[in-house]
Amino acid sequence: MNRRVFMAVAAAVAAKLADAQEVPDAIKKLRPMLDGIQPITDDERRARVEKAQRLMHENKLGAIVLEGGSSMYYFSGTRWNAGERTSVLVIPAEGESAWVVPNVHDGIKMGSDVRVAQDDADTFKKIAQVLKDRGATRVGIEERVRFAVYDGIRKEAPSLEFSSADAVSAGCRMIKSPAEIALLQRANDITIEAYRAALTTLREGMTQRELTGNISAAFRALGVGGGAMAIFGKYTAFPHGSIAPQQLREGDFVLIDDGCSVEGYQSDITRTVIFGKPTARQRQVWDLERKAQDAALAAANVGATCESVDAAARDVITKGGFSPGYKVPGLPHRTGHGIGLDGHEWTYLVKGNKTKLQPGMCFSDEPTIAIYGEFGVRLEDCMYITEAGAKMFTKQSPAIDQPFG
Repeated sequence: MNRRVFMAVAAAVAAKLADAQEVPDAIKKLRPMLDGIQPITDDERRARVEKAQRLMHENKLGAIVLEGGSSMYYFSGTRWNAGERTSVLVIPAEGESAWVVPNVHDGIKMGSDVRVAQDDADTFKKIAQVLKDRGATRVGIEERVRFAVYDGIRKEAPSLEFSSADAVSAGCRMIKSPAEIALLQRANDITIEAYRAALTTLREGMTQRELTGNISAAFRALGVGGGAMAIFGKYTAFPHGSIAPQQLREGDFVLIDDGCSVEGYQSDITRTVIFGKPTARQRQVWDLERKAQDAALAAANVGATCESVDAAARDVITKGGFSPGYKVPGLPHRTGHGIGLDGHEWTYLVKGNKTKLQPGMCFSDEPTIAIYGEFGVRLEDCMYITEAGAKMFTKQSPAIDQPFG
């Protein structure tokens, strides 16, 4: 189970527990932080489609096909999940976008070409007809489109050439607009306040599920849905968490990781803090982790490659005496991931990724030091790239016993 799935399951469990457990006073005092939020406008979405069409021409694509998910929402403002009945949005390089749906939907916000299909076989015929009507001969398939849908289109239109739509969908979504940056900022601000309140509830003997319940309750009090993975002690060495029952003890590290969503835009923050008095070893490793996070932030300049940012953080950890590469004890995963409408999206701060940073790109900055059987430390704040360098959405942890700047 990957970390994002683990945290989604943990958040669902925590929400149920939060309903059952008493809400601490620090969380009762919280109030919603939603005033002044500006949703993405229809004009911005239309500009996104225009950019997508330019990218289609550059990549010799006649159209792209999308099912429900983040990219469909990004371009159209329509929120659907892929279901039993196929619903598709076709964005052509020329002309109006078209929908093929099983019923007339009031959820369609943009586009007047809506074709209702009787069943999946009819759906594929109608999609093929849309592509023919728009003159497409080479079609990009967005990454969330299920194979059965792609296969149905391919069989109905065997003369078409198919390719990945990533050059278009990622090419648009990787670069965030000021409006998107503002929504990401609010999600991060809310997450810090939820964490701040929840960490005041730490006590000897607390289980990790109690803490996740308090975090979920804090997010609800702040007006959003959200949650976080919580792990204690030696289990903090597992980057994706642990389902082992845990109780908090004096001298344990506490690691919390995840966030919330504002108008679909995600936060992802990790704090590792000591419960009690740290040992010299714990302080040394925590301080090294903070230096690695700083190194990635300093390296994240316009024109730098993604892999060079990863290397900057990894170099600090290796020079600090830990294993090279992705071996443990050391940094066993990439330094960061893109973030936006998905918690993990294009592009990644990882070895081998030679993509160059551009203004508007957003990433997590989260090197980790994992020492199995002992403990782990991860500090994660998200950053956005500007012409003047990378800027954090949130203030970094200043010290092992100070999770908030």
